[in-house]
Amino acid sequence: MSDPTRPLGPKIISVVNQKGGVGKTTTTINLAAALAEIGARVLVVDLDPQGNASTGLGIDVEDREFTTYELLLEEISLKEVILATDIEGLMIVPATVDLSSADIELISNEKRSFLLHDALRQVDMDQFGFDYILIDCPPSLNLLTVNAMIASHSVLVPLQSEFFALEGLSQLMLTIREVRQTGNPSLRIEGVVLTMHDARNNLSQQVEQDARDNLGDLVFKTRIPRNVRVSEAPSFAMPVLTYDTTSKGAVAYRALAKELVGNKVKTGA
Repeated sequence: MSDPTRPLGPKIISVVNQKGGVGKTTTTINLAAALAEIGARVLVVDLDPQGNASTGLGIDVEDREFTTYELLLEEISLKEVILATDIEGLMIVPATVDLSSADIELISNEKRSFLLHDALRQVDMDQFGFDYILIDCPPSLNLLTVNAMIASHSVLVPLQSEFFALEGLSQLMLTIREVRQTGNPSLRIEGVVLTMHDARNNLSQQVEQDARDNLGDLVFKTRIPRNVRVSEAPSFAMPVLTYDTTSKGAVAYRALAKELVGNKVKTGA
């Protein structure tokens, strides 16, 4: 029986946090790999000029002939820009440093905030049969991130289990409210996922308690542990699920994928 809460076509989720180093790209590629592992067809859209999601999924820079930059500039079709990865069911729209100039180049375009929304709804999207699209956003609340939010059904927020973790969250929530008012009234919070979590550490425990006290059910039950295998995997251009399939990090991302699949999009913020 079909789920009435599920959007038609792929569910589009932006992975957003304006703070760097919170595990945003790591969460994007490993969650995508975990979803693909349980049979979903997944597209990762690399919207970060650093291109780390592309590298982490094994796409060499020389193979990135067309990227999100050309896609946003409306110069190319999805069919030309989507690349297969080594993981069955997982594809990517890669990025390069060219994307760093997109903010300036798009500012005069009257549709500037809706370019990714329109690109991901091209007619030829249907032929891919994606269940999920995960957008890896840059570590800032710029025009690229706004494009991602307007294109998305929901936002997933990685939250590092460190001091000041909750400080930047209020600004992100304000941005989400603004996007609802100006371009995407149905945007919701998919959830907040605690990353780099050390259950033995008092600070991690305190951050988790503060997050759950303030955000309630918006916080995923699954926590992503601080795990050396998760840190090592990108240097081998693969998700941790491939690099060390039995590691604590791989187990956690599988649990997060299952929780996400069973998630009714939350209405917080």
